[in-house]
Amino acid sequence: MCEPHVYILLAVQPLKGLILSGGKGTRLRPITHTSAKQLVPVANKPVLFYGIEAMAQAGIEEVGIIIAPETGQEIREAAGDGSKFGIEITYVVQDEPLGLAHAVLTAEPFLGESPFVMYLGDNLLQGGISDLVAAFREHEPDALILLTPVPDPENFGVAELAVPDAATPGEPGRVVRLVEKPEKPATDLALVGVYMFTAGIHEAARAIEPSARGELEITDAIQHLVDGGLRVEPHIVRGWWKDTGRLEDMLEANRLILDNLTERVEGELIDSQVDGRVVIEAGARLERTTVRGPAVIGAGAQLCDCYIGPYTAIGENCSISGAEVEHSILLAGCTVSDLDGRMESSLLGRNVTVRRGDRQPRAYRFMVGDNSDISIL
Repeated sequence: MCEPHVYILLAVQPLKGLILSGGKGTRLRPITHTSAKQLVPVANKPVLFYGIEAMAQAGIEEVGIIIAPETGQEIREAAGDGSKFGIEITYVVQDEPLGLAHAVLTAEPFLGESPFVMYLGDNLLQGGISDLVAAFREHEPDALILLTPVPDPENFGVAELAVPDAATPGEPGRVVRLVEKPEKPATDLALVGVYMFTAGIHEAARAIEPSARGELEITDAIQHLVDGGLRVEPHIVRGWWKDTGRLEDMLEANRLILDNLTERVEGELIDSQVDGRVVIEAGARLERTTVRGPAVIGAGAQLCDCYIGPYTAIGENCSISGAEVEHSILLAGCTVSDLDGRMESSLLGRNVTVRRGDRQPRAYRFMVGDNSDISIL
């Protein structure tokens, strides 16, 4: 008689969302010295917004966002009350980044007894979470975790699965063990930054001890559910997933998102050429410039005598002249002038200025924080 009771609980209790947007973003410095890592844009949209939109598309109406004291105000100003996404946002301050399970406990007053989706705010998942939410509601596990094969599982939480049931060919076996960043991983199945829980995860988070690095690990809390005989189901992610915590991951995520662009040209083109999937926002002005997609040029950008290559996102109000830019992300307000060379695989923070002196043409790669000024002599 228990299973019908659980079904009624999940059907009646609204599914809430929890997005984690704290942390210090050390792997993306110097960009994150002056900005929250979740607000660094991919294809001219903050990474955080992709997670919020995934929640909204899955029909989740109440979303809590975990924020840190240092960057919380910036995130509040960017995301607002959630109305522009069609949801209601509640902000929850986590004073110290003491682990994902600690974040769950911090958000317990907001979550209450509701089942919920937890989404790491610097992650991107192809296809959103609508199908996963539907599977969670249909199968009614105590937890559902997303897994994907990775080449370096020692850098992630890793799951071990039981032998699959012969009655359900093609389905992964149940979760039997979870280990956070093991020295010798037993599998290559890493936890993706999306989890689905019932309210039982709160008790599990209270029952565990801090790890060697002083954090309450979500892997330990999920293991507590497993050890207690509760049902933790795995879902193997077949599409792409990106943790955007490093420069190379940001650029790869930018490439993946831009690959799905729908061409749209609203800006002004003067003696300029646009090839492939390109978005040029209203107010942008291009003179004697070639843009080869996929690429996006933000509103108010001014481009003159330059070449913008594939997989490049130029933020709003940027100014570029006499330069080539490829496979790069430029945040709002950047100025790049007279390089006589190619900038590639670069990430420029807001209001960065890059200019060249008298050196011979060459290729440049940059990762520069906000409000910097670089002169190449």
